[in-house]
Amino acid sequence: MNQWRCIENCGACCNLDPSDRPDLEQYLTQEELTLYLSMVGEDGWCINYNHEQRRCNIYDDRPRFCRVKPDIFEQMYDIPLEEFEEFAIDCCHQQIEAVYGEESEEMERYISQVG
Repeated sequence: MNQWRCIENCGACCNLDPSDRPDLEQYLTQEELTLYLSMVGEDGWCINYNHEQRRCNIYDDRPRFCRVKPDIFEQMYDIPLEEFEEFAIDCCHQQIEAVYGEESEEMERYISQVG
């Protein structure tokens, strides 16, 4: 079984455009939704994402909805722990494809590291 992991120099998940996530209210609390929307820059990217370094400026203090962990996915999305790996891998695959494209360097690196 493949194991989910975050790849460096990607940041696809930092593209927060709310129009790509119409169901935010279903899994974010009102407080989290307000925070989420405050983090979206004019270009749809998180204001905390450093495009030059391709990393999060608040990584250690990032909100719950930015964390990919089995217990958080169970709380937020009702994903059973035994389904976490497959679900998280699929989410990343979809997001990388949507942001960078199926043939992108980011996708190639993701597939080579995760599967």
